[in-house]
Amino acid sequence: MTTHLRPYDPETDADALSELKVAFERGLGASTGGEEKAVAYEGKLTDDYRDRWLAWVDRCVDDDERCVTVAVDGGDGARDGGLAGYVFVLPERLAMIWDAAVINEIYVAPEHRGTGVADELLDAAAALAADQDLPLDRIVLDVDPANERARAFYDRHGFEPWGEMVARSLDG
Repeated sequence: MTTHLRPYDPETDADALSELKVAFERGLGASTGGEEKAVAYEGKLTDDYRDRWLAWVDRCVDDDERCVTVAVDGGDGARDGGLAGYVFVLPERLAMIWDAAVINEIYVAPEHRGTGVADELLDAAAALAADQDLPLDRIVLDVDPANERARAFYDRHGFEPWGEMVARSLDG
């Protein structure tokens, strides 16, 4: 199974990227927080959310087309197959959020896991981050401690704990 990386193309990739985003969200909800989190994550996956998220992706890609890099399945040789995964790095103008480059999301479809696609996507994210003017020379991301597969992947790539994110509902 061969893949290649390229910048996301809003004209041709929006539907496939949206499908991967849904799988990413469902995976987070189902595997990292129990029934309540799964229900909450599933509940947000509306058509409005999709449209808002894709519009935000487009704004970020307008800053730098490399903000969203997709892994494309090699297909049948004559044409590309579908998207195998993606990495979404926030544009440089948002680096002050965590004073570093921020990997907003990285996702690889289950059938492409263990093939090196995630390594290639992470390398693309690091290359983009290296080109950004950052307050701190770091690339950061949020990973749930319960996600053992992801933690092992990031550990293998030299990521270390750096603070801890906490959250609370806006309802009170």
